Amino acid sequence: MESTSELPVSLIPNHGSWLRYLSFSLDHKVVGIQYLVTGFLFYLVGGVLAGMIRTELATPISDYLSREVYNEVLTMHGTIMIFLWIVPVVNGAFGNYLIPFYVGARDMAFPRLNAVAFWMIPPAGLLLIASFFIGGASQSGWTAYPPLSLRTPALGQLIWIFSVLLLGGSSILGGINFIVTILKLRRPGLKMMQLPMYCWAMLGTSILVVLSTPVLAGTLVMLAFDIVAHTGFFNPAIGGNAVVYQHLFWFYSHPAVYIMVLPAFGLVSEILPVHSRKPLFGYTTMVYSILAIVFLGLIVWAHHMFTSGTPPWMRLFFTIATSFIAVPTGIKFFNWLATLWGGKIALNSAMLFACAFIVNFVLGGITGVALAQVPFDIHVHDTYFVVAHFHYIVYGGTVFIIFSSIYHWYPKITGRMLNEPLGMLHFVLTFVGFNLCFGPQHWLGMNGMPRRVSEYDPQFTLMNQISSVGALLMALSTLPFLINVFHSAWRGRVAGNNPWRALTPEWLTSSPPPVENWNGPAPHVEHPYGYGLVETTP
Repeated sequence: MESTSELPVSLIPNHGSWLRYLSFSLDHKVVGIQYLVTGFLFYLVGGVLAGMIRTELATPISDYLSREVYNEVLTMHGTIMIFLWIVPVVNGAFGNYLIPFYVGARDMAFPRLNAVAFWMIPPAGLLLIASFFIGGASQSGWTAYPPLSLRTPALGQLIWIFSVLLLGGSSILGGINFIVTILKLRRPGLKMMQLPMYCWAMLGTSILVVLSTPVLAGTLVMLAFDIVAHTGFFNPAIGGNAVVYQHLFWFYSHPAVYIMVLPAFGLVSEILPVHSRKPLFGYTTMVYSILAIVFLGLIVWAHHMFTSGTPPWMRLFFTIATSFIAVPTGIKFFNWLATLWGGKIALNSAMLFACAFIVNFVLGGITGVALAQVPFDIHVHDTYFVVAHFHYIVYGGTVFIIFSSIYHWYPKITGRMLNEPLGMLHFVLTFVGFNLCFGPQHWLGMNGMPRRVSEYDPQFTLMNQISSVGALLMALSTLPFLINVFHSAWRGRVAGNNPWRALTPEWLTSSPPPVENWNGPAPHVEHPYGYGLVETTP
Protein backbone atom coordinates (compact mmCIF):
# COMPACT_ATOMS: atom_id res chain seq x y z
CA MET A 1 0.00 0.00 0.00
CA GLU A 2 1.22 3.48 -0.81
CA SER A 3 1.85 5.67 2.22
CA THR A 4 0.51 9.21 1.89
CA SER A 5 3.70 10.42 3.54
CA GLU A 6 5.46 9.60 0.28
CA LEU A 7 2.95 11.38 -1.95
CA PRO A 8 3.46 14.72 -3.68
CA VAL A 9 2.07 17.64 -1.66
CA SER A 10 -0.60 18.29 -4.30
CA LEU A 11 -2.06 14.82 -3.70
CA ILE A 12 -2.25 15.01 0.10
CA PRO A 13 -5.96 15.65 0.80
CA ASN A 14 -5.65 17.83 3.91
CA HIS A 15 -3.14 20.11 2.22
CA GLY A 16 -4.60 23.11 0.47
CA SER A 17 -8.18 24.11 -0.24
CA TRP A 18 -11.40 22.43 -1.27
CA LEU A 19 -9.86 22.08 -4.74
CA ARG A 20 -8.39 18.80 -3.53
CA TYR A 21 -11.86 17.31 -4.09
CA LEU A 22 -11.46 18.08 -7.79
CA SER A 23 -8.06 16.40 -7.94
CA PHE A 24 -6.79 12.90 -8.61
CA SER A 25 -6.65 12.20 -4.88
CA LEU A 26 -5.17 9.07 -3.32
CA ASP A 27 -6.88 9.53 0.05
CA HIS A 28 -9.79 7.10 0.45
CA LYS A 29 -11.74 9.71 2.42
CA VAL A 30 -11.51 12.29 -0.35
CA VAL A 31 -12.42 9.67 -2.96
CA GLY A 32 -15.43 8.64 -0.89
CA ILE A 33 -16.66 12.24 -0.72
CA GLN A 34 -16.05 12.62 -4.46
CA TYR A 35 -18.28 9.60 -5.07
CA LEU A 36 -20.96 10.95 -2.73
CA VAL A 37 -21.14 14.47 -4.16
CA THR A 38 -20.93 13.33 -7.78
CA GLY A 39 -23.60 10.70 -7.20
CA PHE A 40 -25.91 13.25 -5.60
CA LEU A 41 -25.50 15.63 -8.52
CA PHE A 42 -26.56 12.87 -10.88
CA TYR A 43 -29.42 12.05 -8.48
CA LEU A 44 -30.69 15.59 -9.02
CA VAL A 45 -30.52 15.06 -12.80
CA GLY A 46 -32.33 11.73 -12.50
CA GLY A 47 -34.89 13.37 -10.24
CA VAL A 48 -35.61 16.06 -12.82
CA LEU A 49 -36.16 13.33 -15.40
CA ALA A 50 -38.48 11.51 -12.97
CA GLY A 51 -40.44 14.73 -12.54
CA MET A 52 -40.83 14.98 -16.31
CA ILE A 53 -42.15 11.41 -16.42
CA ARG A 54 -44.69 12.01 -13.66
CA THR A 55 -45.77 15.31 -15.25
CA GLU A 56 -46.47 13.50 -18.51
CA LEU A 57 -48.37 10.72 -16.71
CA ALA A 58 -50.65 13.17 -14.88
CA THR A 59 -52.89 13.01 -17.95
CA PRO A 60 -53.71 9.96 -20.09
CA ILE A 61 -52.53 11.52 -23.38
CA SER A 62 -49.11 12.65 -24.59
CA ASP A 63 -49.48 16.39 -24.06
CA TYR A 64 -46.17 17.29 -22.36
CA LEU A 65 -43.52 15.11 -24.02
CA SER A 66 -43.56 13.51 -27.43
CA ARG A 67 -43.44 9.73 -27.43
CA GLU A 68 -39.83 9.68 -28.61
CA VAL A 69 -38.67 12.19 -25.98
CA TYR A 70 -40.62 10.30 -23.31
CA ASN A 71 -38.73 7.12 -24.21
CA GLU A 72 -35.42 8.99 -24.02
CA VAL A 73 -36.27 10.50 -20.64
CA LEU A 74 -37.41 7.13 -19.30
CA THR A 75 -34.21 5.43 -20.46
CA MET A 76 -31.92 8.09 -19.02
CA HIS A 77 -33.82 8.23 -15.72
CA GLY A 78 -33.37 4.52 -15.04
CA THR A 79 -29.77 4.44 -16.22
CA ILE A 80 -28.68 7.49 -14.22
CA MET A 81 -30.43 6.49 -11.01
CA ILE A 82 -28.97 2.96 -11.03
CA PHE A 83 -25.48 3.36 -12.49
CA LEU A 84 -24.66 6.94 -11.45
CA TRP A 85 -26.45 7.38 -8.12
CA ILE A 86 -27.24 4.24 -6.16
CA VAL A 87 -24.38 1.92 -7.13
CA PRO A 88 -21.57 4.52 -6.86
CA VAL A 89 -22.84 5.92 -3.56
CA VAL A 90 -23.63 2.79 -1.51
CA ASN A 91 -20.51 1.08 -2.83
CA GLY A 92 -17.99 3.74 -3.79
CA ALA A 93 -18.83 6.58 -1.40
CA PHE A 94 -19.43 4.82 1.91
CA GLY A 95 -17.22 1.86 1.00
CA ASN A 96 -14.23 4.07 0.32
CA TYR A 97 -14.78 6.22 3.38
CA LEU A 98 -15.47 3.44 5.90
CA ILE A 99 -13.73 0.21 4.88
CA PRO A 100 -10.12 1.31 5.64
CA PHE A 101 -11.28 2.47 9.09
CA TYR A 102 -13.06 -0.82 9.72
CA VAL A 103 -10.07 -3.00 8.83
CA GLY A 104 -7.55 -0.74 10.57
CA ALA A 105 -5.79 0.40 7.37
CA ARG A 106 -4.42 3.79 6.37
CA ASP A 107 -5.96 3.61 2.91
CA MET A 108 -7.38 1.23 0.31
CA ALA A 109 -5.13 -1.53 -1.00
CA PHE A 110 -4.68 0.19 -4.39
CA PRO A 111 -5.10 3.97 -3.94
CA ARG A 112 -4.29 4.89 -7.55
CA LEU A 113 -6.68 2.26 -8.89
CA ASN A 114 -9.24 3.70 -6.48
CA ALA A 115 -8.86 7.18 -7.97
CA VAL A 116 -9.04 5.81 -11.53
CA ALA A 117 -12.28 3.98 -10.67
CA PHE A 118 -13.88 7.24 -9.55
CA TRP A 119 -12.68 9.35 -12.47
CA MET A 120 -14.29 6.94 -14.93
CA ILE A 121 -17.70 8.00 -13.60
CA PRO A 122 -18.00 11.75 -14.45
CA PRO A 123 -17.23 11.34 -18.19
CA ALA A 124 -19.65 8.40 -18.41
CA GLY A 125 -22.42 10.48 -16.85
CA LEU A 126 -21.69 13.54 -18.97
CA LEU A 127 -21.75 11.39 -22.10
CA LEU A 128 -25.20 10.08 -21.19
CA ILE A 129 -26.55 13.58 -20.70
CA ALA A 130 -24.83 14.85 -23.87
CA SER A 131 -26.55 12.14 -25.92
CA PHE A 132 -29.79 14.15 -25.60
CA PHE A 133 -28.22 16.86 -27.74
CA ILE A 134 -26.21 14.88 -30.32
CA GLY A 135 -28.59 12.86 -32.42
CA GLY A 136 -31.00 11.77 -29.71
CA ALA A 137 -30.54 9.61 -26.61
CA SER A 138 -31.25 5.90 -26.38
CA GLN A 139 -34.96 5.04 -26.36
CA SER A 140 -34.69 1.35 -25.42
CA GLY A 141 -35.08 1.59 -21.65
CA TRP A 142 -32.32 0.84 -19.14
CA THR A 143 -32.52 -2.85 -20.15
CA ALA A 144 -31.68 -2.10 -23.83
CA TYR A 145 -33.53 -5.19 -25.10
CA PRO A 146 -32.98 -6.03 -28.76
CA PRO A 147 -34.50 -5.72 -31.29
CA LEU A 148 -35.72 -2.40 -29.82
CA SER A 149 -32.17 -1.27 -29.03
CA LEU A 150 -31.21 -2.04 -32.64
CA ARG A 151 -33.89 0.32 -33.96
CA THR A 152 -33.44 3.39 -31.75
CA PRO A 153 -31.03 6.16 -32.85
CA ALA A 154 -27.75 4.30 -33.34
CA LEU A 155 -25.50 7.05 -32.01
CA GLY A 156 -27.52 7.49 -28.83
CA GLN A 157 -27.56 3.74 -28.22
CA LEU A 158 -23.80 3.46 -28.78
CA ILE A 159 -23.15 6.34 -26.37
CA TRP A 160 -25.36 4.54 -23.83
CA ILE A 161 -23.37 1.33 -24.30
CA PHE A 162 -20.02 3.09 -23.98
CA SER A 163 -21.15 4.93 -20.85
CA VAL A 164 -22.36 1.75 -19.17
CA LEU A 165 -19.12 0.00 -20.11
CA LEU A 166 -17.17 2.80 -18.39
CA LEU A 167 -19.37 2.55 -15.32
CA GLY A 168 -19.08 -1.24 -15.26
CA GLY A 169 -15.30 -0.98 -15.52
CA SER A 170 -15.32 1.42 -12.57
CA SER A 171 -17.36 -1.07 -10.54
CA ILE A 172 -14.99 -3.93 -11.33
CA LEU A 173 -11.92 -1.93 -10.30
CA GLY A 174 -13.65 -0.89 -7.10
CA GLY A 175 -14.79 -4.44 -6.35
CA ILE A 176 -11.27 -5.83 -6.70
CA ASN A 177 -9.97 -3.08 -4.43
CA PHE A 178 -12.55 -3.78 -1.71
CA ILE A 179 -11.92 -7.54 -1.75
CA VAL A 180 -8.16 -7.12 -1.39
CA THR A 181 -8.50 -4.40 1.26
CA ILE A 182 -10.85 -6.45 3.45
CA LEU A 183 -8.97 -9.73 3.12
CA LYS A 184 -5.36 -8.49 3.13
CA LEU A 185 -5.14 -5.15 4.96
CA ARG A 186 -6.76 -6.05 8.28
CA ARG A 187 -4.66 -4.92 11.21
CA PRO A 188 -2.84 -7.77 13.02
CA GLY A 189 -5.12 -9.62 15.42
CA LEU A 190 -8.37 -8.47 13.78
CA LYS A 191 -10.40 -11.56 12.86
CA MET A 192 -12.97 -11.71 10.10
CA MET A 193 -15.77 -12.36 12.60
CA GLN A 194 -14.84 -9.16 14.44
CA LEU A 195 -15.37 -6.93 11.41
CA PRO A 196 -18.30 -4.51 11.32
CA MET A 197 -21.18 -5.87 9.27
CA TYR A 198 -20.65 -3.35 6.47
CA CYS A 199 -17.33 -5.06 5.69
CA TRP A 200 -19.13 -8.36 5.13
CA ALA A 201 -21.79 -6.62 3.02
CA MET A 202 -19.13 -4.98 0.85
CA LEU A 203 -17.18 -8.24 0.54
CA GLY A 204 -20.30 -10.02 -0.71
CA THR A 205 -21.21 -7.12 -2.99
CA SER A 206 -17.71 -7.00 -4.47
CA ILE A 207 -17.79 -10.73 -5.22
CA LEU A 208 -21.05 -10.20 -7.11
CA VAL A 209 -19.56 -7.24 -8.98
CA VAL A 210 -16.44 -9.13 -10.07
CA LEU A 211 -18.37 -12.25 -11.13
CA SER A 212 -21.33 -10.66 -12.92
CA THR A 213 -20.28 -7.29 -14.35
CA PRO A 214 -17.90 -8.73 -17.00
CA VAL A 215 -20.89 -10.67 -18.38
CA LEU A 216 -22.78 -7.41 -18.91
CA ALA A 217 -19.69 -5.85 -20.51
CA GLY A 218 -19.32 -8.68 -23.01
CA THR A 219 -23.04 -8.59 -23.77
CA LEU A 220 -23.00 -4.87 -24.51
CA VAL A 221 -19.93 -5.23 -26.74
CA MET A 222 -21.83 -7.83 -28.79
CA LEU A 223 -24.85 -5.51 -28.93
CA ALA A 224 -22.59 -2.73 -30.21
CA PHE A 225 -21.28 -5.05 -32.93
CA ASP A 226 -24.88 -5.78 -33.94
CA ILE A 227 -25.48 -2.03 -34.31
CA VAL A 228 -22.22 -1.05 -36.01
CA ALA A 229 -21.13 -4.15 -37.94
CA HIS A 230 -24.58 -5.72 -38.43
CA THR A 231 -23.53 -8.98 -36.82
CA GLY A 232 -26.24 -11.39 -35.77
CA PHE A 233 -25.71 -12.03 -32.08
CA PHE A 234 -29.10 -10.73 -30.94
CA ASN A 235 -30.83 -9.50 -34.12
CA PRO A 236 -33.61 -11.98 -34.93
CA ALA A 237 -33.96 -10.56 -38.45
CA ILE A 238 -30.63 -12.16 -39.40
CA GLY A 239 -30.69 -15.24 -37.20
CA GLY A 240 -29.77 -13.74 -33.83
CA ASN A 241 -31.46 -14.64 -30.57
CA ALA A 242 -32.91 -11.81 -28.48
CA VAL A 243 -33.72 -14.18 -25.61
CA VAL A 244 -30.01 -14.98 -25.22
CA TYR A 245 -29.46 -11.26 -24.63
CA GLN A 246 -32.08 -11.36 -21.87
CA HIS A 247 -30.31 -14.27 -20.15
CA LEU A 248 -26.94 -12.53 -20.30
CA PHE A 249 -28.35 -9.15 -19.28
CA TRP A 250 -30.25 -10.48 -16.27
CA PHE A 251 -27.32 -12.65 -15.17
CA TYR A 252 -25.78 -9.30 -14.29
CA SER A 253 -28.82 -7.18 -13.64
CA HIS A 254 -30.47 -9.29 -11.00
CA PRO A 255 -27.26 -9.50 -8.95
CA ALA A 256 -27.13 -5.74 -9.58
CA VAL A 257 -30.18 -5.46 -7.32
CA TYR A 258 -28.11 -7.02 -4.53
CA ILE A 259 -25.13 -4.87 -5.52
CA MET A 260 -27.42 -1.96 -4.61
CA VAL A 261 -29.13 -3.59 -1.63
CA LEU A 262 -26.40 -5.56 0.19
CA PRO A 263 -24.36 -2.43 1.05
CA ALA A 264 -27.58 -0.90 2.37
CA PHE A 265 -28.02 -3.98 4.58
CA GLY A 266 -24.53 -3.36 5.92
CA LEU A 267 -25.10 0.34 6.52
CA VAL A 268 -28.38 -0.15 8.39
CA SER A 269 -26.63 -2.78 10.52
CA GLU A 270 -24.12 -0.10 11.54
CA ILE A 271 -26.73 2.57 12.27
CA LEU A 272 -29.37 0.66 14.27
CA PRO A 273 -27.10 -0.54 17.13
CA VAL A 274 -25.68 2.97 17.67
CA HIS A 275 -29.05 4.69 17.94
CA SER A 276 -30.73 1.93 19.93
CA ARG A 277 -27.73 1.43 22.26
CA LYS A 278 -27.87 -2.34 21.83
CA PRO A 279 -25.56 -4.93 20.27
CA LEU A 280 -26.40 -6.06 16.74
CA PHE A 281 -28.56 -9.15 17.22
CA GLY A 282 -27.38 -12.38 15.60
CA TYR A 283 -24.04 -11.26 14.15
CA THR A 284 -23.10 -14.75 12.93
CA THR A 285 -26.45 -15.39 11.26
CA MET A 286 -26.21 -11.97 9.61
CA VAL A 287 -22.84 -12.91 8.11
CA TYR A 288 -24.03 -16.24 6.76
CA SER A 289 -27.24 -14.70 5.41
CA ILE A 290 -25.11 -12.26 3.38
CA LEU A 291 -23.13 -15.16 1.93
CA ALA A 292 -26.38 -17.02 1.17
CA ILE A 293 -27.78 -13.98 -0.65
CA VAL A 294 -24.58 -13.74 -2.72
CA PHE A 295 -24.89 -17.39 -3.79
CA LEU A 296 -28.64 -17.34 -4.45
CA GLY A 297 -28.41 -13.95 -6.17
CA LEU A 298 -26.40 -15.56 -8.95
CA ILE A 299 -28.98 -18.26 -9.74
CA VAL A 300 -32.30 -16.42 -9.85
CA TRP A 301 -31.96 -14.23 -12.95
CA ALA A 302 -34.54 -15.94 -15.18
CA HIS A 303 -37.51 -15.00 -12.98
CA HIS A 304 -37.42 -11.81 -15.08
CA MET A 305 -38.14 -13.97 -18.13
CA PHE A 306 -41.19 -16.07 -17.24
CA THR A 307 -43.01 -14.61 -20.27
CA SER A 308 -40.06 -15.10 -22.66
CA GLY A 309 -40.85 -18.67 -23.65
CA THR A 310 -39.00 -20.29 -20.76
CA PRO A 311 -39.76 -24.03 -20.45
CA PRO A 312 -41.71 -25.33 -17.42
CA TRP A 313 -38.66 -26.91 -15.74
CA MET A 314 -36.84 -23.58 -15.89
CA ARG A 315 -39.81 -21.72 -14.48
CA LEU A 316 -39.99 -24.21 -11.60
CA PHE A 317 -36.30 -23.97 -10.77
CA PHE A 318 -36.18 -20.19 -10.76
CA THR A 319 -39.42 -19.92 -8.79
CA ILE A 320 -37.97 -22.12 -6.05
CA ALA A 321 -34.57 -20.38 -6.06
CA THR A 322 -36.16 -16.94 -5.93
CA SER A 323 -38.48 -17.94 -3.10
CA PHE A 324 -35.53 -19.30 -1.13
CA ILE A 325 -33.72 -15.96 -1.24
CA ALA A 326 -36.47 -14.59 1.01
CA VAL A 327 -35.10 -16.77 3.84
CA PRO A 328 -31.71 -15.06 4.41
CA THR A 329 -33.36 -11.70 3.77
CA GLY A 330 -36.00 -12.50 6.38
CA ILE A 331 -33.27 -13.43 8.86
CA LYS A 332 -31.85 -9.94 8.50
CA PHE A 333 -35.26 -8.35 8.96
CA PHE A 334 -35.91 -10.19 12.22
CA ASN A 335 -32.38 -9.49 13.45
CA TRP A 336 -32.88 -5.76 12.88
CA LEU A 337 -36.17 -5.88 14.79
CA ALA A 338 -34.48 -7.81 17.61
CA THR A 339 -31.74 -5.17 17.70
CA LEU A 340 -34.37 -2.47 18.17
CA TRP A 341 -36.43 -4.45 20.70
CA GLY A 342 -35.91 -3.11 24.19
CA GLY A 343 -33.29 -0.60 23.11
CA LYS A 344 -32.92 3.03 24.14
CA ILE A 345 -34.02 4.29 20.76
CA ALA A 346 -33.10 7.81 19.69
CA LEU A 347 -35.62 8.97 17.09
CA ASN A 348 -33.29 11.26 15.19
CA SER A 349 -33.20 11.69 11.41
CA ALA A 350 -30.71 8.88 10.86
CA MET A 351 -32.84 6.44 12.86
CA LEU A 352 -36.11 7.47 11.21
CA PHE A 353 -34.73 6.88 7.73
CA ALA A 354 -33.26 3.54 8.87
CA CYS A 355 -36.58 2.36 10.35
CA ALA A 356 -38.44 3.53 7.24
CA PHE A 357 -35.99 1.47 5.20
CA ILE A 358 -37.10 -1.65 7.11
CA VAL A 359 -40.78 -0.89 6.48
CA ASN A 360 -40.34 -0.10 2.79
CA PHE A 361 -38.01 -3.00 2.11
CA VAL A 362 -40.36 -5.51 3.72
CA LEU A 363 -43.20 -4.26 1.51
CA GLY A 364 -40.93 -4.54 -1.52
CA GLY A 365 -39.82 -8.00 -0.43
CA ILE A 366 -43.38 -9.25 -0.08
CA THR A 367 -44.22 -8.15 -3.63
CA GLY A 368 -40.94 -9.72 -4.76
CA VAL A 369 -41.98 -13.11 -3.40
CA ALA A 370 -45.32 -12.67 -5.17
CA LEU A 371 -43.53 -11.91 -8.46
CA ALA A 372 -41.49 -15.10 -8.07
CA GLN A 373 -44.67 -17.13 -8.57
CA VAL A 374 -45.21 -17.83 -12.26
CA PRO A 375 -49.02 -17.30 -12.51
CA PHE A 376 -48.93 -13.97 -10.69
CA ASP A 377 -45.82 -12.81 -12.55
CA ILE A 378 -47.46 -13.50 -15.90
CA HIS A 379 -50.51 -11.50 -14.82
CA VAL A 380 -48.55 -8.37 -13.83
CA HIS A 381 -45.52 -8.70 -16.10
CA ASP A 382 -44.49 -5.37 -17.66
CA THR A 383 -47.09 -3.47 -15.63
CA TYR A 384 -46.80 -0.78 -13.00
CA PHE A 385 -46.84 -3.45 -10.30
CA VAL A 386 -43.25 -4.24 -11.28
CA VAL A 387 -42.39 -0.52 -11.24
CA ALA A 388 -43.78 -0.22 -7.71
CA HIS A 389 -41.95 -3.35 -6.49
CA PHE A 390 -38.64 -2.20 -7.95
CA HIS A 391 -38.86 1.28 -6.45
CA TYR A 392 -39.81 -0.06 -3.03
CA ILE A 393 -36.58 -2.06 -3.13
CA VAL A 394 -34.12 0.44 -4.62
CA TYR A 395 -35.58 3.76 -3.45
CA GLY A 396 -37.61 2.79 -0.41
CA GLY A 397 -34.71 0.56 0.57
CA THR A 398 -31.36 1.77 -0.67
CA VAL A 399 -31.98 5.51 -1.09
CA PHE A 400 -33.56 5.79 2.36
CA ILE A 401 -30.41 4.21 3.80
CA ILE A 402 -28.22 6.60 1.80
CA PHE A 403 -29.99 9.51 3.51
CA SER A 404 -29.83 7.76 6.89
CA SER A 405 -26.09 7.25 6.40
CA ILE A 406 -25.54 10.89 5.47
CA TYR A 407 -27.25 12.00 8.69
CA HIS A 408 -25.23 9.45 10.67
CA TRP A 409 -21.75 10.08 9.22
CA TYR A 410 -22.02 13.79 8.36
CA PRO A 411 -20.49 14.72 11.76
CA LYS A 412 -17.56 12.42 11.03
CA ILE A 413 -16.95 13.93 7.60
CA THR A 414 -17.42 17.61 8.50
CA GLY A 415 -17.08 17.81 12.27
CA ARG A 416 -20.51 19.44 12.52
CA MET A 417 -24.02 18.20 13.23
CA LEU A 418 -26.90 18.45 10.80
CA ASN A 419 -30.00 20.34 11.90
CA GLU A 420 -32.57 17.88 13.31
CA PRO A 421 -35.80 19.84 12.60
CA LEU A 422 -34.78 20.17 8.94
CA GLY A 423 -33.86 16.49 8.95
CA MET A 424 -37.29 15.58 10.32
CA LEU A 425 -38.98 17.68 7.62
CA HIS A 426 -36.85 15.98 4.99
CA PHE A 427 -37.87 12.57 6.35
CA VAL A 428 -41.61 13.30 6.52
CA LEU A 429 -41.77 14.72 2.99
CA THR A 430 -39.70 11.84 1.61
CA PHE A 431 -41.60 9.06 3.40
CA VAL A 432 -45.08 10.42 2.66
CA GLY A 433 -44.18 11.39 -0.90
CA PHE A 434 -42.55 8.05 -1.65
CA ASN A 435 -45.48 5.94 -0.47
CA LEU A 436 -47.98 8.28 -2.12
CA CYS A 437 -46.05 8.00 -5.38
CA PHE A 438 -45.41 4.27 -5.59
CA GLY A 439 -48.11 2.74 -3.38
CA PRO A 440 -50.94 3.38 -5.92
CA GLN A 441 -48.82 1.86 -8.68
CA HIS A 442 -49.46 -1.61 -7.22
CA TRP A 443 -53.16 -1.10 -7.96
CA LEU A 444 -52.40 0.27 -11.42
CA GLY A 445 -50.36 -2.80 -12.28
CA MET A 446 -52.89 -5.26 -10.87
CA ASN A 447 -55.52 -3.63 -13.08
CA GLY A 448 -53.41 -3.78 -16.21
CA MET A 449 -51.66 -0.46 -16.76
CA PRO A 450 -48.48 -1.20 -18.78
CA ARG A 451 -45.20 0.43 -17.84
CA ARG A 452 -42.92 2.47 -20.13
CA VAL A 453 -45.76 4.09 -22.07
CA SER A 454 -46.80 7.73 -21.99
CA GLU A 455 -50.47 7.16 -22.85
CA TYR A 456 -52.92 5.03 -20.88
CA ASP A 457 -56.59 4.22 -20.37
CA PRO A 458 -58.43 7.19 -18.77
CA GLN A 459 -59.67 4.90 -15.94
CA PHE A 460 -56.14 5.11 -14.48
CA THR A 461 -56.05 8.93 -14.37
CA LEU A 462 -56.82 9.47 -10.66
CA MET A 463 -54.22 7.00 -9.40
CA ASN A 464 -51.60 8.48 -11.71
CA GLN A 465 -52.39 11.97 -10.46
CA ILE A 466 -52.02 10.80 -6.83
CA SER A 467 -48.71 9.24 -7.82
CA SER A 468 -47.57 12.49 -9.43
CA VAL A 469 -48.45 14.45 -6.27
CA GLY A 470 -46.28 12.02 -4.31
CA ALA A 471 -43.44 12.60 -6.76
CA LEU A 472 -43.81 16.35 -6.23
CA LEU A 473 -43.48 15.89 -2.45
CA MET A 474 -40.34 13.80 -3.01
CA ALA A 475 -38.91 16.59 -5.14
CA LEU A 476 -39.75 19.19 -2.48
CA SER A 477 -38.07 17.04 0.18
CA THR A 478 -34.72 17.73 -1.49
CA LEU A 479 -34.89 21.43 -0.54
CA PRO A 480 -34.67 21.09 3.27
CA PHE A 481 -31.96 18.47 2.79
CA LEU A 482 -29.81 20.77 0.64
CA ILE A 483 -30.37 23.72 2.97
CA ASN A 484 -29.42 21.52 5.90
CA VAL A 485 -26.22 20.21 4.31
CA PHE A 486 -24.88 23.60 3.21
CA HIS A 487 -25.98 25.59 6.24
CA SER A 488 -24.65 23.02 8.72
CA ALA A 489 -21.28 22.84 6.98
CA TRP A 490 -20.63 26.45 8.05
CA ARG A 491 -23.06 27.13 10.89
CA GLY A 492 -23.83 23.70 12.31
CA ARG A 493 -23.18 22.77 15.92
CA VAL A 494 -19.68 21.40 16.45
CA ALA A 495 -20.02 17.65 16.76
CA GLY A 496 -16.96 16.63 18.70
CA ASN A 497 -15.09 13.48 17.83
CA ASN A 498 -17.84 10.98 18.67
CA PRO A 499 -21.28 12.60 19.06
CA TRP A 500 -23.12 9.25 18.87
CA ARG A 501 -20.83 7.51 21.42
CA ALA A 502 -20.33 4.79 18.82
CA LEU A 503 -17.82 1.95 19.13
CA THR A 504 -16.83 1.29 15.53
CA PRO A 505 -13.27 2.37 14.59
CA GLU A 506 -14.07 5.42 12.46
CA TRP A 507 -15.41 7.17 15.58
CA LEU A 508 -12.24 6.48 17.58
CA THR A 509 -10.34 9.28 15.88
CA SER A 510 -10.90 12.99 15.33
CA SER A 511 -13.79 14.36 13.28
CA PRO A 512 -12.84 15.05 10.51
CA PRO A 513 -10.09 12.42 10.59
CA PRO A 514 -6.42 13.18 9.89
CA VAL A 515 -4.79 12.18 6.60
CA GLU A 516 -3.50 8.88 8.03
CA ASN A 517 -6.87 8.17 9.77
CA TRP A 518 -5.29 7.94 13.26
CA ASN A 519 -2.46 9.91 14.80
CA GLY A 520 -1.14 6.70 16.35
CA PRO A 521 -1.69 3.01 15.66
CA ALA A 522 -5.12 1.89 14.54
CA PRO A 523 -7.33 0.82 17.47
CA HIS A 524 -8.19 -2.86 17.85
CA VAL A 525 -11.97 -3.16 18.26
CA GLU A 526 -13.08 -6.65 19.27
CA HIS A 527 -16.72 -5.71 19.91
CA PRO A 528 -17.87 -3.09 17.38
CA TYR A 529 -21.42 -3.52 18.71
CA GLY A 530 -20.57 -4.00 22.38
CA TYR A 531 -23.14 -1.57 23.76
CA GLY A 532 -24.00 -2.52 27.33
CA LEU A 533 -20.75 -4.42 27.92
CA VAL A 534 -18.94 -2.88 30.90
CA GLU A 535 -15.51 -3.04 29.33
CA THR A 536 -16.56 -1.33 26.07
CA THR A 537 -19.08 1.26 27.25
CA PRO A 538 -17.71 4.76 26.48
